[in-house]
This record gives sequence, C-alpha cells and structure tokens, in this order.
Amino acid sequence: MEISVLGAGLVGRAIILDLSSAGEFAVTAVDNQKTNLDQLPGIILKKEMDVTQSGVLEQAVKEAELVVNALPGAIGFQILKRLIKAGKSVVDISFFPEDMLLLKSLAEEKGVTVICDMGVAPGMSNLLAAYAARDFSVVKEVKIAVGGLPLIRTKPFEYKAPFSPADVLEEYIRPARIVRNGEVVEVQPLSGLEAMEFDEVGSLEAFVTDGLRSLTTSLRAENMVEKTLRYPGYAEKIQLLKTIGFFDEKPVEVAGKLVKPFDVASQLLLPMWKLHEGEEDFTVMRISVEGLVDGKQQKVQWNLYDTYDRQKDIHSMARTTGYAATAVTRLIAKGRFTRKGLFGAEQLAETPQEVKTILDELSVKGVVFTEKRSSG
Repeated sequence: MEISVLGAGLVGRAIILDLSSAGEFAVTAVDNQKTNLDQLPGIILKKEMDVTQSGVLEQAVKEAELVVNALPGAIGFQILKRLIKAGKSVVDISFFPEDMLLLKSLAEEKGVTVICDMGVAPGMSNLLAAYAARDFSVVKEVKIAVGGLPLIRTKPFEYKAPFSPADVLEEYIRPARIVRNGEVVEVQPLSGLEAMEFDEVGSLEAFVTDGLRSLTTSLRAENMVEKTLRYPGYAEKIQLLKTIGFFDEKPVEVAGKLVKPFDVASQLLLPMWKLHEGEEDFTVMRISVEGLVDGKQQKVQWNLYDTYDRQKDIHSMARTTGYAATAVTRLIAKGRFTRKGLFGAEQLAETPQEVKTILDELSVKGVVFTEKRSSG
C-alpha cells in the first residue's frame, strides 16, 4: 500500500520512519522544506512541494491509497477538505481549530475513511476516556491532564514546543469548551489553574485548554474538562503576554508598518521554544473517568509517562503523537477499520479489540498506558 505523509517535521518524521521501518508500506514524505526531507533515509520517496498551492496537493497524493495529515493546524482543515474531495482516506493530526464535523457529510459522500485528532491528546485521551466510560451507567466526571515538557528546565518559560509556536499559542487564545452540569460551555483558556502531583516528575500546574474537541458531544458526562500540564509558574507568564496583547491578531502600526502582535510573538518564541536534536523531553498524561457502575461509585484512571528515545533520536511528544497515528493508520490499511465517513478518535472505542490492538502496538514501542481501577 502507498501512503503519503504530509509534513516531515518533528512529529511527521516519527510517523514516516515508523510506517517505513518494516517495509510494509511504500511511504512518500511531502514537505515544503528541503531541510526536513533531508533528514529522512534515502529509501523514502521525498517530494518538496507546497501543497497549499492550487492543484499541488492533489498531484502530491495522486498515487496514495491513504494519507496522514501532519501539517500545521492553521492550514489543516482546508488540506483535509481537499484530500476528501480527492477521494483519499486520511488519518489527521493537524488539530485544526475548525469543527471537524463540517466535513462529515463530504467524507460519507466520497466513501472515504477519515479519523481526525488521532494523536496523543487529542487522540488517545479521547479514545481511552470513551473506552473507560463504556462500563459506566452514569459518567459523573471526565478529567484529562496532559503535557509535553523538556527534561532540562530553562528559564524563563521552562517549556519547549513539539509543534510550531503558532499552534501552541492558538491554544491560549481559543475559547475552551468543557462540559459543566451536562452542558457544553465555553471558558477562558488558562483558567482553572491547579497543582497536580505525578510520581515521575513531582508537582506540575494544570490549566484549561480546548482539548476535548469532539468528545464534548460524543461522550455523555455530567462534567468534563481537559487541562494542559506545565512546570509551575508558566501560566502566569503566558497570561501576562496575553494581557499585554502579544497574542492579538489585529494589526498594530510599528514604524509605519502594520504588523500582527501574534506573528511577532510566534517569531520571538520560536528560538526559545524549539526542541533541538538530542534535547530530551517527556510526556505525561492522566485520564480519569468517574461515575456509577451498577449503582456503585467507580473510578478508572489511565496514566502515561513517556520519554525521549535516545537511540532513535525521536522526541517523546513525537513518539506519543506519531505512534498513535501510525497504529490507527495500520488498522485502516489492514482492513480492520472499514467504516466510511469522518470519525473522532473516541469512536474507535466502540470496538474493544481495536483498542487493544492500538495499545499493544504502542506498548511494543515503549509508549505504555497503565490502567488503575478503584471503587467507593
């Protein structure tokens, strides 16, 4: 089977290397930056193309039977729409801000299979929350907390971005959808600040971001929230920049020229937040689902702690996001998920055997989710 991967950056590279590792697929890497493509082995077909241009995307994936979209969120929705129109099945991790369900009818009309938000969070977070919720007669609370952080803390932010800074900043300005008393409501990102303890890393701070995505409507729960994890003090610094106006999209005049503060902030933060080769990071996630099972209070908790792969030089966030996407890509490629239309990651939980297949594949690669159940 021929698979095209759009985007050969930090996460895209992990996806490309994994899908091509056993020779099971003919993988084509598509990127508009030669430097990204040059880091890939010679056995991989490489196309240096700007797929945002008219007709270029369609030409780039013409021979592909399946496409993985690992492009930035700012262009993700339009790229996915064009892929569906071209009749391509897609695993998408671009995490675009638009509502994925706007493309549902188109995917059904074209008879393709599209899995959106299939990374670690959103992605595995949605999948495992829905998988745990299957056992409950009443789901009272779903709480997801996740973060990717550098092992070595460097002032002032003590943070490095596995994606483009623009995509990270988008999380801090986009209203966050949560579920409160059974209703979907919008709250301010960076709100709900609290401390959380983790055995592997100690105390981290958690704040609300818009990570639940399709889970807000697909999973019935009384209360549901996703929070981003950072080293303590990070949220205060980000909130200060936001309050000053550095994340504003409205242009301001500087030296006779109009510039967007958001664009300036992205450019200034890029060198500070860039994960460099050999720089170690980790991913930590906790998914808690509480409710009633046969009238009794129950709690299911999934935990993940993953670290940088020194041997392969693959960062943890690339591993956890990329390998989740490749596991689902294999499900589709091998005919184990054949439904047509557009789906959120949580809809994979409807088939327990497929969840086990995904978890087993991740575990083999060292990305291990552990389950803990308690009652009372």
